[in-house]
Amino acid sequence: MAINKEHKEFHPISMDEGWHTPEGYPEGIQQKILAGSLDEESKTGNRTRLLRFAPGIFTTEPFVHDYWEEVYLTSGDLTVGNDADGNGGESFSPNTYACRPPGAYHGPFKSEGGCVLLEIHYYEEG
Repeated sequence: MAINKEHKEFHPISMDEGWHTPEGYPEGIQQKILAGSLDEESKTGNRTRLLRFAPGIFTTEPFVHDYWEEVYLTSGDLTVGNDADGNGGESFSPNTYACRPPGAYHGPFKSEGGCVLLEIHYYEEG
């Protein structure tokens, strides 16, 4: 698999600016792209991003996509498998990780106190 990302040395990451709500996500969930880009239409590329949930935010439906996804919970709490009202699910704390192949259903998600996730998304080259 070829990874084509720009060369970036260590540099400060502002946690106060450069965030936006991804298309299809509820307000209160924001992403910050750190490197790369993902073209879901042509099914190419890769990206590394931070995804953050404000306290009390939740999604209502499972997610499924056609690219690989690796997720590391860096801070806060994340509950996986809540219902459409935000109830239930299994709660996780920092230093937990998931790796999902294309087509894997996952979620819905919620965070009681807010969280930050480090995510890597990529298509298989081929």
